[in-house]
Amino acid sequence: MGPPDVHRMQDSLWYASAPPAPAAPPLAGAVRADVAIIGGGFTGCSAALHLAQAGARVVLLEADEIGFGGSGRNAGLVNAGLWLDPDEVERRVGPEHGARLVAALGDAPKLVFALIERYAIACDLRRHGVMRVAHSAGALAGLKEHAAQWLRRGVAAIEVLERAATEAALGSPRYCGAIIDHRSATIQPLGYVRGLAGAALTEGAALHGGTRALAIERAGSAWCVRTARGAVSADHVIVATNAYSDELWPGLRQSTIPIGCFMFATEPLGPNRARLVLPAERAVYDTQRAMYFARLDRDRRLILGSLGYPTGRPAGGVAWPRRVLARLFPQLGEVGWDYHWSGTIGFTPDHIPRLHEPAPGVLVALGYNGRGIAPGTFLGSTLAKRALGLAAGDLPLPVTPVRPIALRALRQRFYQTAFRGLARVGVWGRIRRAAPGALA
Repeated sequence: MGPPDVHRMQDSLWYASAPPAPAAPPLAGAVRADVAIIGGGFTGCSAALHLAQAGARVVLLEADEIGFGGSGRNAGLVNAGLWLDPDEVERRVGPEHGARLVAALGDAPKLVFALIERYAIACDLRRHGVMRVAHSAGALAGLKEHAAQWLRRGVAAIEVLERAATEAALGSPRYCGAIIDHRSATIQPLGYVRGLAGAALTEGAALHGGTRALAIERAGSAWCVRTARGAVSADHVIVATNAYSDELWPGLRQSTIPIGCFMFATEPLGPNRARLVLPAERAVYDTQRAMYFARLDRDRRLILGSLGYPTGRPAGGVAWPRRVLARLFPQLGEVGWDYHWSGTIGFTPDHIPRLHEPAPGVLVALGYNGRGIAPGTFLGSTLAKRALGLAAGDLPLPVTPVRPIALRALRQRFYQTAFRGLARVGVWGRIRRAAPGALA
């Protein structure tokens, strides 16, 4: 079973505004492929596309529908790099792979943009950069050091803002400074992952939704992925289920820490009211551990979110976003809240993604720590290259064994407790299209 997402996918703004999903009928019968892919998110769809581009026979299996998991539920920020400073990434991964990973993920948004352009993916790409705002003087010093480390690597795309410039760019006086990463952007994430899947389909990949993989078994010289109504025989299997992994491979489900992420979206604000917040239409997130993030969509809806799984069913379903709105953007006044939704992020203890090959021909990438769009797209292409013969020594990450995380349940409870103070009010309760005060 997957993680405890609180809301149905159909309750989300992305589901309401995304282009239709590509045809992906359930698998029926036995088929042969060069590569079988399990998981229809950013990683799986990117792997399918890049393999199909190279002429490989590809069959992708998705338990629900394309983008059902975290890929279709996230905030849509296409970030460059990881949360960590580049120096820290190199320290944790090692000098050889670390430098390679830093460079690759710093450029990963370019891959996203190139695919969007090549396949005309309708996902509302907005290349205004992404702003990270400092909630304290110490946090601002950390952001400046982050920018300096990238500059030492020849990347001058990160702009530092002091307090006054931050207030002007954000539309809020609550933060003391910021950085803007101009390599980054925003998209409609469900539209993007559906577009990747559609592109893979046009290149010759076979997609099957509503098809849960039940087992990966050795069948002579090939692998067999067994489903309820069929099977895929393939030379390679790519497992791209991230935080939605189950017991398909021993220890895989326990190899990430599932962390919730939830969002609310307002009614369309119109051009005049929208100018009162995020005047440059640039997405923003802050430096608090349980961060706030905010952005506008193409219809000038304000999206607010944070981390954690909601708990309980308190009255007043929009108490949380109203409180945050009053704190960050009081000038906006009362607004209607039309949508809310949640998903799950796969965290790793060191905040570094993982590449696994638990058996010859079985490939796994996961653990994006809340940065799934660009890294997931990039590592999907990397898994494709590996299946096509790329040497393990040329990968951007070392290949490591699948290891269950020690004290995983305790770590998850720690995160949940830390985030609960922000998430405990106003997240449950179905959002209806109604005026403020009329919501349950």
